Amino acid sequence: MADDQLPFTSHLEELRKRLMIAGGAWLVAFLGCYSFAEKLFQYVAEPVRAALPEGSSLVFINATEPFFTYLKVAAVAGLLLALPVILWQLWAFIAPGLYGHEKRFAVPFVLVSCLCFAAGTYFGFTYVFPTIFTFLISFGTGTGEISAMLSMGGYLTLSTRLLLAFGLVFELPVVIFFLARMGVVDHKWLRKNRKFAILVAFVVGAILTPPDVFSQTAIAGPFIILYEVGIIVARLFGKKKPEPDEEPQESAKTEG
Repeated sequence: MADDQLPFTSHLEELRKRLMIAGGAWLVAFLGCYSFAEKLFQYVAEPVRAALPEGSSLVFINATEPFFTYLKVAAVAGLLLALPVILWQLWAFIAPGLYGHEKRFAVPFVLVSCLCFAAGTYFGFTYVFPTIFTFLISFGTGTGEISAMLSMGGYLTLSTRLLLAFGLVFELPVVIFFLARMGVVDHKWLRKNRKFAILVAFVVGAILTPPDVFSQTAIAGPFIILYEVGIIVARLFGKKKPEPDEEPQESAKTEG
């Protein structure tokens, strides 16, 4: 641990500094992305546009919806671009409370966290979105008496929530790594509680996704797989427990 103990006000000042840097990075990225917000939305909307019946398109139901939709697109894209800076500031805030040998995980933490989050969003957008929206739209228009008229804002809200959900789920091995390094969990505890993890996976899937089995399974499946990966990570990199004390055996030999 750090030798000098900082007062509580110093911790607050350090937190404010880190939040300002992270917020500033997000703001700069947001301003840069806003110039391309319309093109970004067209890209993000591709899965639902492909699933809509021929002749249908996304609509807006009030005059301000396109403006605020593009703002949200730029904000989400800016957050993704600024994520390495945000994670680095998070690490810089907690690093003073770590041991010297633990601080060497700074760069791997930022890189692996960003890669896991990016892999989660890519998996959701590329492989899950087309199936989810095709199923939902075909289910709603199956009778032929109902037309699909999805709003820009509604689609963006749902797609953003799903992308963030996939990104966070793919961070599970990183979370388990640090919990194992701190000694909070180990691979034996994780194996023992596997059945609860499966339950949590489907509960999370039910909360974060539309009410259909495929969407829930699309979240729960990676969660369960990555939980198993986390067990391996905890076994390889977890905090090693001290060896059992051998003093009683030595005492017995002395008395003998």
